[in-house]
Amino acid sequence: MVEDFSEEQAPQQLDWARYLGLLSRRRWYLILPFFLGWFAVWSISWFLPSIYRSGTLILVEQPTVSQQYVVSNVASDLQSRLDSLTQQVLSRTRLLRIIEKLNLFPKERHKLNLDEMVELMRKNIQIELVRSPEHDQLTAFNIYFSADNPYVAQQVTTELTNILISENLEVRQQQSEDTTSFLQSQLDEARRTLAAQEARVRAFKDQHLGELPGQLQSNLQILSGMQTELQGEQDSLGRAKQQNAYLESLIGQYRSMAHNPKVVAASPAAVSGGLPAVDQELSRLKAQLADLSSRYTDRHPDVRKVKDQIAKTERMKAQLEAELAKKSADLPADKNPDGGKDVASMEVESQLKANEIEMANRQRAISELQGRIADYQSRLNRTPVREQELADITRDYDQSRTYYESLLAKRNQSELATNLEKRQQSEHFRIIDPPSLPIKPYSPNRFKLNMIGLALGLALGVAGIVGSEFLDDRIYDDKEFKKMIPVELMVEVPPVISPEEEAQSRRQSRLGWLATAAMVVAVIAGVAVSFIRS
Repeated sequence: MVEDFSEEQAPQQLDWARYLGLLSRRRWYLILPFFLGWFAVWSISWFLPSIYRSGTLILVEQPTVSQQYVVSNVASDLQSRLDSLTQQVLSRTRLLRIIEKLNLFPKERHKLNLDEMVELMRKNIQIELVRSPEHDQLTAFNIYFSADNPYVAQQVTTELTNILISENLEVRQQQSEDTTSFLQSQLDEARRTLAAQEARVRAFKDQHLGELPGQLQSNLQILSGMQTELQGEQDSLGRAKQQNAYLESLIGQYRSMAHNPKVVAASPAAVSGGLPAVDQELSRLKAQLADLSSRYTDRHPDVRKVKDQIAKTERMKAQLEAELAKKSADLPADKNPDGGKDVASMEVESQLKANEIEMANRQRAISELQGRIADYQSRLNRTPVREQELADITRDYDQSRTYYESLLAKRNQSELATNLEKRQQSEHFRIIDPPSLPIKPYSPNRFKLNMIGLALGLALGVAGIVGSEFLDDRIYDDKEFKKMIPVELMVEVPPVISPEEEAQSRRQSRLGWLATAAMVVAVIAGVAVSFIRS
């Protein structure tokens, strides 16, 4: 009992002899399911229709002109644009046109309607994107089409490629032209707005000419000059009034001499009483000339005028001296009724008239200057108001001008981009690999199906062995017998085989090996054919 317990507790080892005996005994339960399972899958793989796939590689070509000089006016998101192009290419209208042109799905035309054929064609189209591994940027894409005929697959792929490339060119060109057209319309509207703003500014400047902020310094300079001129006119008027008083005093002396000739005859010194006043006036004029000469040149009107007055005064002095000498010598008082109206008196009267005219002109000039000064002072007072009004107007004008210049630059840039699109020198698609003509079918993968058939057959064979062994209640091993009856085996009766049975057993064994070899060869040949045709 102790010995049996130790045998049960001993670690069990894999009994290869038992399993080899089981495999030899149940080999047909393994071989036949294995072969039948593989053969069924292999047969089905050859009944499935062959599908051929044609493909082409399209490269996303970058612009030939650097974007540093010409910036594209088309949406730069290639992924979104490609999705949009794909939807347009896969539209119902375009696919129906290809179906009719290439006479696709001739067998399915009686079973499927147009929408179902379009949907079937969409399932056979595949677009695969190729991205750069470094920057994850879309650099190219593949277009595939699957059909039961390799030539049809190639033709459809060619049509899809041409449509996609031409559609991309048309879409980019249309988008570029639309962008340029939009900018042109905005530019025209901005030009009209700017012209209206310019007209408004021009009208404001014309209406308030002389009161604008830009004219402030010139108005101040003009006002300062007019004030200086006014001061000069007032000074000249004051001198003219002094001369007028002097001339009137001379006229009064001449008139008194004319009415009292006896007094003059009796006392010549009375005539000479006007000489000191003449000398005084002459001194004043010379002092004025010296003052003017220090500030102005000899061609200045005031300098020339003072010189004329000095000359006239000197002539007057000479005439007075000559007249005094003559009257004191031999002029009788009763024989010269017009003695007060001699040459000197007439000269003084003419100077007095000229002085009165000068005073009137000076007064009129002063009035005009005062009016102009008041006008310029009013302009200066209104300048801050006009500055604020002009700022309000020019603010809108400056904004419109800036907006117009910005649109003009964008429009010009967009025109360059549009010309680049028309010349096909911008981003475009270029075929790297033309649509291929498939030689081997893309689907089904018969070699893969053969591997699946082998795995399925092996699983069926193992299941057959396990099932048959489980259902068989016979005992083929002494260990199994000991498990059922824990006693020692005393006698073993060997099988008794006749010569006929032994010959028959050998024939069956040879036939079995031949059948097994044939099935193995069939499996190898089938797998090889599937591998070659795949």
